[in-house]
Parts: sequence; structure tokens; C-alpha cells
Amino acid sequence: MSEVQEDSFISHLVELRDRLLRSLIAIAVVLGILCLYPGPGEIYDILAAPLTKALPEGTKMVAIGVITPFMVPLKVTAMVAFVLALPYILFQAWSFIAPGLYAHEKRLGIPLIVSSTLLFIAGMSFCYFFVFGQVFSFIASFAPKSITPAPDIEAYLSFVMTMFLAFGIAFEVPVALVVLVKLGIVTVDKLKEWRSYFIVGAFVVAAVVTPPDVVSQLALAIPMCLLYELGILASRLVSPRQKAEAGVSGAPEGATDAEMDKAEEEFRKLS
Repeated sequence: MSEVQEDSFISHLVELRDRLLRSLIAIAVVLGILCLYPGPGEIYDILAAPLTKALPEGTKMVAIGVITPFMVPLKVTAMVAFVLALPYILFQAWSFIAPGLYAHEKRLGIPLIVSSTLLFIAGMSFCYFFVFGQVFSFIASFAPKSITPAPDIEAYLSFVMTMFLAFGIAFEVPVALVVLVKLGIVTVDKLKEWRSYFIVGAFVVAAVVTPPDVVSQLALAIPMCLLYELGILASRLVSPRQKAEAGVSGAPEGATDAEMDKAEEEFRKLS
């Protein structure tokens, strides 16, 4: 490795460190604001609202650990701080990787980042506002009248995080399909052929991830199937065949991308 390459590598590491520090500072600032107002306790109460509504009147959740009443609400507040700071974190990540991308990659990168973020948040929101209420009502209806349910707040947090992650990732199906088609790994026609297999797989995943009730399983499987169809429609816009047809019809976009990529490659070699 030459001295110039070594200096360039070190400068990239320094830039990566600086952007990571900025992201951590942004999370810490948002976390500090949330701790002051509305406070970790209020934030956890909002998160626990779907469960507390399904519990018998006068029943509250319990905290088994000694420091659990302090740590669990703080973890929830940190999670909310990360979600709120996510646009700035993604901006830092994009600012770091964008200089190394070609022109057509930059044009596709920003829509993918924005859409994946919005879809992940949409999955979490769908889980919180719709699925949780149905799941907890179903569980409460099966609880024997001889017991008083008193869920532990730490166990509830673990359950919520698992469900949020499952629904957030499930809602990323369109983005995953667009990336696969863009990279040339699959084609739109193949995605259409695999539709029936995906439907079966969606119901299998829903049965494994969600609680054993029909409502929550359908609430995960049906949106995944609909998002798969949305992904097929979006993949048409980036498929190589569509671009080839556009080139035949006289659109100069493909040629422009190639020329810009070639110019950028020559510039990088010179620098």
C-alpha cells in the first residue's frame, strides 16, 4: 500500500469516526430532551397502553427486578430517541458512502433509504395501533377467571421489541424486491412465478413470529402479500428490460448513466 493510499484510508476512517460520533451525539441529545419531557415513565405508559387496556380494571403491570422500574423505561426512551434521530443518522451514513457511488446509484440510493425508513416505521405503527390491541384482547379472553394477570414490564418490552422488529422487517419487502431486481439477481417475471411460494412463506413466517392467534397471523401475512405485489410494481421501474425498452424508444437516460459513470471512473483514477 502506497503512502497516498494509506493516507486516504486513514482519512476515511477518521471521517467514519466523526460521523458515528455525530450520530451518537444526536441520539444523546434527543434522549436528554425526552428524559426531561415527557419523561421515561410517560413514554413507557404510552407503549404499554394497548396491554393495560386489555387487562382487568385495576390491574397493573409488575416489575420483578430491583432496578427494572428504572432501566426498562430508560431503554424504551432510548429506542424512541433512536427512531426520532434516524433521519439524521441516515443522512450521516449517506454523506459517507455517497462520494463512492456512481450517478445512477446515487439516484436510486436516496429513494431506497427514504422508502425503507418510512416502511419500517409504518410496520411498527401498524403493529402498535392495530395488532397489539387484537392480540392482547385475544389473550385476555382466554385467561382463566381464577387468576389475575400481572405481566412483567421487562417481558413486555422484549415482546414488543420482537413484534416491532418482525413487522418492521416484513414491511421492507418492496425495497428488498427492488434491490434484487436492480442488481440483476431476479427478474420481474420470476417474482410473478414465485408469488404462490411467497404467500405460503408469508403465512409460515407469521405463524412462527406472531402469537398463536388467527388475527395477528393474518395481520402480518396479508400485508406481506400486498407489499409483495407493490414490490413487483416498483421493480418494473428499475428492471433492466424496462430500461432497455426505454433506450430503444429513444430515451437517452441509459446512455447518460454510462457516460457519467465512465467520466467518474476516469476522475477517480486520476485522483
